[in-house]
Amino acid sequence: MSSPGSLSRNADDALARLAAVIESRKIANGGDPEKSYVARLLHKGPDAFLKKIGEEATEVVMAAKDADHGGDTNRIIGEVADLWFHSMIALAHYGLTPADVVAELERREGTSGIEEKALRKVRAREARE
Repeated sequence: MSSPGSLSRNADDALARLAAVIESRKIANGGDPEKSYVARLLHKGPDAFLKKIGEEATEVVMAAKDADHGGDTNRIIGEVADLWFHSMIALAHYGLTPADVVAELERREGTSGIEEKALRKVRAREARE
């Protein structure tokens, strides 16, 4: 069994490797929409990969609901993997990385979800003023 620290490093490494592959599939980096699914989505633009994120999020919900009624919980893993993958395409498109998301999660660590949501509302209100 791996320790939490090694699991984190393995996950960080896997996400970083996948992010590098996605980055290499950008048209500007030689990605070919005829040969690469990622390049095709990026070439089509945000509407294409954002639609996929919505579809995959719905499939996560459906898999979880099925699991509540005796369905295979491994389906949730596959659907979340699809959701993460397509979300990583969006991150790459906007010049962001999985490390940016991890940093945000670390920033939130130890903060109540209720407090975090309230703080976001205050920040949004201040930004409007």
